[in-house]
Amino acid sequence: MLDINAGQYELIYNSFSFGIAAMGAATLFLFLNRTTVSANYRAAVTISGLVTAIALYHYVRIIESWAGAFTVLNGTITATGARFNDAYRYVDWLLTVPLLLIELILVMRLSRAETTSKSFRLGGLAILMILLGYPGEVSTDPTTRWIWWASSMVPFLFIVVELFVGLKKSIDSQPAEARGLINNARWLTIVSWCFYPVVFILPMIGVTGGAATTAVQIGYTIADVVAKAVFGVLIYQIAVRKSEVEVAAHAATLGEVGAVARPANA
Repeated sequence: MLDINAGQYELIYNSFSFGIAAMGAATLFLFLNRTTVSANYRAAVTISGLVTAIALYHYVRIIESWAGAFTVLNGTITATGARFNDAYRYVDWLLTVPLLLIELILVMRLSRAETTSKSFRLGGLAILMILLGYPGEVSTDPTTRWIWWASSMVPFLFIVVELFVGLKKSIDSQPAEARGLINNARWLTIVSWCFYPVVFILPMIGVTGGAATTAVQIGYTIADVVAKAVFGVLIYQIAVRKSEVEVAAHAATLGEVGAVARPANA
């Protein structure tokens, strides 16, 4: 941390500020528009808003901790002696990562049994992944970091397999109009989540000093914005599309019933 220069400090600070703005905007958008979707999908949109709201809170705490750890005067950066608390990220992930998977399951509107089983399985794997990653994140020993990184990758790979294989049949049963969006949400989850293990190993593959701190903090922030704010808006789009399909199907059913009930000489 002490190896960073004033430019790197400002770049990291601005990335945190961007994270706050993105999470705040997504939170407002999701909560203000949750009533525009069918009641069947409001839980998914609500959880999306909770995810970004939790992230917003933690990014406020992160930027406060970052600002408190350094002072910048005339282009010179000095440590204040206060510790930058990066654990806020892991507290955030422990809460939000399981919810990200659950909101995807909820918007698919599977059977109650399938929703429950997949939510507990994927949510549990997500919690395990975060818990296994934290000891490596706070360690400065490369071997220790590699061990915990490899350990956390095990539940991560199980989640990827579940998203690709376990949900394929469920996605195929979704309305054709929403199937592409749901598949995009699945891919967005996988691709954005792949940023985290890559960012994690940067200090272990030769990126050191201020460059490592800058790459890690900005990398995690970008991944968070994509995985939470962008993903949440995509979940809302899926909810809107499926609501439209269900409204059209209901109207068609009412029309058929009316045609049958109408007298032949009417």
